[in-house]
Amino acid sequence: MATPLTDQEKRKQISIRGIVGVENVAELKKGFNRHLHFTLVKDRNIATPRDYYFALAHTVRDHLVGRWIRTQQFYYEVDPKRVYYLSLEFYMGRTLQNTMINLGLQNACDEAIYQLGLDMEELEEMEEDAGLGNGGLGRLAGKIMQVFKRRLGEREEKVFTAQPLLWDWENGRVVLAMPYDTPIPGYMNNTVNTMRLWSARAPNDFNLKDFNVGDYIQAVLDRNLAENISRVLYPNDNFFEGKELRLKQEYFVVAATLQDIIRRFKTTKKGVPGRTSFKSFPDKVAIQLNDTHPAMAIPELMRIFLDIEKIDWDTAWDLTTRTFAYTNHTVLPEALERWPVQLMEKLLPRHLQIIYQINQAHLDNIVALYPNDMDKLRKMSLIEEDGGKRVNMAHLCIVGSHAVNGVAEIHSNIIKTQVFRNFSELEPNKFQNKTNGITPRRWLLLCNPGLAELIAEAIGEDYVRDLDELQKLNDLVNDGTFIRDVSKVKQDNKVKFAQYLEKEYPVKINPASMFDVHVKRIHEYKRQLLNCLHIITMYNRIKMNPTAPFVPRTVIIGGKAAPGYHMAKMIIKLITSVADVVNNDPVVGNKLKVIFLENYRVSLAEKVIPATDLSEQISTAGTEASGTGNMKFMLNGALTIGTMDGANVEMAEEAGEENLFIFGMRVEDVAEMDKKGYDAMAYYKKIPELKQVMDQITSGFFSPKNPELFKDLTEMLFKYDRFKVFADFEAYVKCQEKVSKLYKNPVEWTKMVIKNIAATGKFSSDRTIKEYATEVWGVEPTNLKIPPPSEPREAIEETVKALKKL
Repeated sequence: MATPLTDQEKRKQISIRGIVGVENVAELKKGFNRHLHFTLVKDRNIATPRDYYFALAHTVRDHLVGRWIRTQQFYYEVDPKRVYYLSLEFYMGRTLQNTMINLGLQNACDEAIYQLGLDMEELEEMEEDAGLGNGGLGRLAGKIMQVFKRRLGEREEKVFTAQPLLWDWENGRVVLAMPYDTPIPGYMNNTVNTMRLWSARAPNDFNLKDFNVGDYIQAVLDRNLAENISRVLYPNDNFFEGKELRLKQEYFVVAATLQDIIRRFKTTKKGVPGRTSFKSFPDKVAIQLNDTHPAMAIPELMRIFLDIEKIDWDTAWDLTTRTFAYTNHTVLPEALERWPVQLMEKLLPRHLQIIYQINQAHLDNIVALYPNDMDKLRKMSLIEEDGGKRVNMAHLCIVGSHAVNGVAEIHSNIIKTQVFRNFSELEPNKFQNKTNGITPRRWLLLCNPGLAELIAEAIGEDYVRDLDELQKLNDLVNDGTFIRDVSKVKQDNKVKFAQYLEKEYPVKINPASMFDVHVKRIHEYKRQLLNCLHIITMYNRIKMNPTAPFVPRTVIIGGKAAPGYHMAKMIIKLITSVADVVNNDPVVGNKLKVIFLENYRVSLAEKVIPATDLSEQISTAGTEASGTGNMKFMLNGALTIGTMDGANVEMAEEAGEENLFIFGMRVEDVAEMDKKGYDAMAYYKKIPELKQVMDQITSGFFSPKNPELFKDLTEMLFKYDRFKVFADFEAYVKCQEKVSKLYKNPVEWTKMVIKNIAATGKFSSDRTIKEYATEVWGVEPTNLKIPPPSEPREAIEETVKALKKL
């Protein structure tokens, strides 16, 4: 059995993770001990691993803050166009190691901690994930904003007053917005940008009158009402649920952010008068709306222009539309935000007035272009009338933005031809595609150093900044030594993850088995149920013929369900119930094991993805916007079994469809089935193995103490399954047989792995952001490096001159 990489092997002196120099290591050790003694007030006799973690984090921060300040000084001198990425979610995960890598300190820190007699991995495990998000949308924002740990990097700044949440100023509630800044280091370029998070606070003079007359309890309750706004992330998970708190959160974020943006826009260099005209606002400000959650920014900016800055409507609307752009993240109708007019009228009546006026101008334009077409008028209105008046926030974003994009080619096409077809026909040039990407720094250098270093030795280190360089690996597809090395790295990662699993779960893992992994939010459209039906099918085959050849598998499923999503919770319950049966059946032995990963999160993804052999991306065609997990698995040497959905389509284009395990209905097949009608019972009767599986679930085979436990789930599959699990079952099982056949030939399997890794260049977030910059935000990327803090202030001026020449 292969053994994992040793610590010494991990500390290879290769520049993609930083140079190990005697001076660097000595400086880091000195900083570590200084913070342990003077910041934490501990010595080695009483310090805990947590103390050591904080000492390390403070030491790394010392190398960060100078670059952070220097970056802000540089922006102050250049006065560039600034891009503001508005999102209610930033699903960051851990950030200490990511910061060490981006600053080029990883190897030096490893060596310093080793010389101090401590375990770097143990210290890194002390950090909690910054779980400021729910799923893919938050992870996309996290990739665009790679930040340092909030608790250690945060900086409080100027406090802003969000407008009263009622237009009635007499009875309105004033909420203060406290900003918390966190540094975001670029990869070895001295640039450190900022993520700003907002915390709601009550004014310090909260109901002093009540307090003074003895009503202390009411005063405290009123304070809590204000601070509740940012106390917890609303669990919005591809299912819109119109709650008052959520609308307050959405308005709070955009109100504070826009005040901040306008303050910064008006501020110029010392000695130069501040800006008083807003004519150049879209030339200096670009705002990207990450889905519809920050959509209230559109009427809020209009309110500021109209009511505070006294700009006329036409000019204000022109400035607004040239400033905003909108990214759509879902085509599921239940996920689209539609706020009841009654609720908005109660909380934000002035904004509702503005939305009505925006809608009137929009409808007047449609009437002029399509006279007497009442159906088009109804479908394109910002105000929906069916089932009570509601504001369609996606329509508001489209009308109020100069650019609209999906996050994968197939998703963007569905938006243009189906979901927002009328809008696309009206303004075809407004609609674009920006395929999602992942950062190779976190999702290769950080989580899979063995593979990162192997690739660097084979083709050089340039791929870290230009992932297209991985195409050079195609020259090594038939290189026997490289094939063995890639296979060994994978096996090392599997052994390490198997050890982790055996610590966490009472299951013996076979590291030689195929690690078949399905990790993502639990949702019907992602079809964890289809995977579960296949697990039961494999179980039945083993039981029917225990001596027949069988490629061993460890099926690993992970993800979280939204708190109120009953069906998602039942899916988890079914998976764990099946696991209890499979894992404890002596006939099955080590041929098949099933693990449900508890508390799936970014730091756990960093462990499981490098160890994965087979990546499950099996959503119903036309339902997944893009996916980014599929890209992470591909980069880390997993093969994909999937439908032609989301970014899978482009992965197949890049690697060749023959190098993925593609199965099932395409988008056009699903559309045709929708027209004819989907008959689940017909598949149940036609496919014996499917019938056997469903009969077992229905009869209580996996829930003997409560045979009716999965009744809701089975009824859904038979009667209400919008995502057509049975229709793809047979094709999925046959495709899994192809997977097992290839896995028996490790050389051919690894050749396909290398072809997949070589094809991941397109899926770098560097490419994604560059496309946004040049095609949406109107800013040009530059390779100029900001002078480090060690250089004099004059160096900034020289860089500014060079930038102006460009």
